[in-house]
Amino acid sequence: MTFEEYLITKKIDSMAFKAAEPAKWKEWQTLFEQVSEQSFTVQKLYLINPTRRKYLLKSDTLEQPRAPLPKPGKPVIKPKIQ
Repeated sequence: MTFEEYLITKKIDSMAFKAAEPAKWKEWQTLFEQVSEQSFTVQKLYLINPTRRKYLLKSDTLEQPRAPLPKPGKPVIKPKIQ
């Protein structure tokens, strides 16, 4: 897995991240190439969420509107059978 693919799995826009903070992007890429994916995630655990919030990846799944929930109908009251 490449660093760009990893950022996609974390919903981070790699191009925006690289353009805004090239030194940090390069540092993360170098570290990612040296360690495993899990190790990188553990090392950068508290930095991934703030970075995601800054450079959120725009995708079709995020922009799809949700279908409205069906309205509950009136309850049916059955007569008692004696």
